[in-house]
Amino acid sequence: MADNGQQAVSVPRKLWQHPNQEKTQMYRFMQDINRKHDLQLKTFRDLHAFSLAHRTAFWSHLFDSASLIHEGSYSAAVDESLTIDAVPRWFEGVRLNFAENALFSRPAAPGRHHAGTTAPVAVGRCVRDKEDGKVAITEVREGGSAVRSVTYGELRAMVGGMAAAMRARGVGKGDRVVIVGANSVETLVVFLGAAWLGAVFSSSSTDMGVKGILQRAVQVNPKLLFMDDAALYNGKEVELREKMAEVVDGLRECSDFAGVVSIRRFAEARDISRVPKAETWESFLAAADRNAPLPEFDRVAFHEPFLICYSSGTTGTPKAIVHSVGGVLINYYKEGCLHEGLGPDSVTLQYTTTGWIMYLANVGVLLYGGRTIFYDGSPFQPDARILIQVAAEQKVTKLGISPRWMFEVAKSGLRPRDMVDLSHLRIVTSTGMVLSDRLFEWFYDVGFPAHVHLGNISGGTDIAGCFGMMNPLEPVYVGGTQGPSLGIHVAIYDSLLPDGVDGKEVPHGTPGELVATKAFPNIPCFFWGDKTTTATTAGGGGPAAPGTKYHSSYFARFRHVWAHGDFCVVHPVTGSITFLGRADGVLNPSGVRFGSAEIYSVIERRFADRVQDSLCVGQRRPQDSDESVMLFLLMKPGAKFGRGLVNEVRLAISADLSKRHVPRYIFETPEVPTTVNLKKVELPVKQIVSGQTIKASGTLANPQSLEYYYRFARVEELVEPREKL
Repeated sequence: MADNGQQAVSVPRKLWQHPNQEKTQMYRFMQDINRKHDLQLKTFRDLHAFSLAHRTAFWSHLFDSASLIHEGSYSAAVDESLTIDAVPRWFEGVRLNFAENALFSRPAAPGRHHAGTTAPVAVGRCVRDKEDGKVAITEVREGGSAVRSVTYGELRAMVGGMAAAMRARGVGKGDRVVIVGANSVETLVVFLGAAWLGAVFSSSSTDMGVKGILQRAVQVNPKLLFMDDAALYNGKEVELREKMAEVVDGLRECSDFAGVVSIRRFAEARDISRVPKAETWESFLAAADRNAPLPEFDRVAFHEPFLICYSSGTTGTPKAIVHSVGGVLINYYKEGCLHEGLGPDSVTLQYTTTGWIMYLANVGVLLYGGRTIFYDGSPFQPDARILIQVAAEQKVTKLGISPRWMFEVAKSGLRPRDMVDLSHLRIVTSTGMVLSDRLFEWFYDVGFPAHVHLGNISGGTDIAGCFGMMNPLEPVYVGGTQGPSLGIHVAIYDSLLPDGVDGKEVPHGTPGELVATKAFPNIPCFFWGDKTTTATTAGGGGPAAPGTKYHSSYFARFRHVWAHGDFCVVHPVTGSITFLGRADGVLNPSGVRFGSAEIYSVIERRFADRVQDSLCVGQRRPQDSDESVMLFLLMKPGAKFGRGLVNEVRLAISADLSKRHVPRYIFETPEVPTTVNLKKVELPVKQIVSGQTIKASGTLANPQSLEYYYRFARVEELVEPREKL
């Protein structure tokens, strides 16, 4: 990253530092590299620089350290001459299986695999750290109403039975298996059962509408659909049979679709006799030949697909993003072991639905022999204390939440560290939205014990991983993510450049667009159903990306560089990366560019007593010569919106940021549109107020909320002349 050498840059407040860095897995990994390559790496930035300058050496060392169960050999981790838009293959010659690595461990025996091996290598498996009696999963239902534990031995038997039943129904390598299910043991069994056979898994949450489910599932032409027969949310049982029937009806156009398996979620199974092509979980499992041996794990090539995730689809059909088995495995080892310090003693609780990429964080700890907590339901039932109580009761070591959850806990006046014993907790990660400076300080000043490492992380579905994240070798300061993820060439490019040109890196301290300039293993294989692109690599050697949608999504912005679509800035002193918002939502009045997160931070810090939520977008209609910033405020119950508040907000933004940040228009709104994962949605509102008519996505939790914003396309009719700035 570029350094600007600016003077008198203020250093944010330091909140945390690891008390014994030499004991961390990242430090030990760095010392291994020092010994192997006769180096003197001392800091995280030293290690990160090595991972960029010596990609093959770094990723090869990481592969060896991960001790993945695999077979085959490779001559080089990657062809470093290929640009990232060539989507180069990694570890060619290596074959592995995700389920095998989740359910078993690699023996700690001699004969470790190294690059350059010419003879095929087959690595066996054992149950080290995953013994039969060790608990692998604890499932907790909403409000702590039901708790269920499954051991590694039980999980292996359940997944083996599922794989055998799937094989009996003709499921094999490359077939798509889709589930609409809860964060439950059964969902994981389907996931690992499909992976066992080399099939490709995809999941959606039960709170998603029929339209949203079908927008995802129809694209991938699934062989089998699994679906819960009911759900629990906000204290209510929700019947899903009608939704199940509608989804089955919508899948009739899929040539491979064979039927739906209904999963019982409560004591009594729902009657599914009227649902076409439906059978029960029990009847499906009974179809397997109990006298036959279990199927062998289908070890697939490192680069081959095993998982399909989806973009938010807030402005159209979600992109079906296909991830490789090897890319996800090695990246999760890098992030989980090195950045987060996870291991066989870890107990993780990631609040998520199965329709969000963070579901992988729930599953990933099994790779190390840890225990995962599946929480199914609302994190605010019966109140905001529930996740804190579960974390204490289950002795959670890593808690994954969102800024929205933290905001609600802080707003409720709760002090988690005074409520329960959180002495086992080591890490809290936050993702999904920008974490405000105010919440950083609340976390350490009021909320959680001082020893806990707050990890503000950001990346996404597109890479099944992080661009910016925590690390144990540097302090945590107020704001942003601690720094880049190892092995990823993160840079900030000039956001004013036109599309399709060579990008230009900006100095630290200057906001711009987040990019990755070199290939890394966990970029997607392709988009399912994408058409072949005609673009070429830097050397003219064939397609520059696997399809036209893929290329336009990541590589059309700058030549031969991955543009992620985030608007960010790197702190000149700490090196932390602050995410200011989406690049397509950057506010640009009179040529002054800033992110919506800057506005949200002021509202949250100054007006939390009156404003429940806010939405800030730019308006530029065909007839407009400049962009106008619109700020919408959702008031708390009992709080009044009026001219006095509007003036206060304008003065606060001017004082905290600048006069150029002050919105031209400030309005009240009855509802802020969000996805089912509670992510605030800006782009559809920006399009609507700019005069476009859009089709609401099936992934929105409240699509009806968009209707309110159409009136603001004619904003002059709503604002008296004296109120305009």
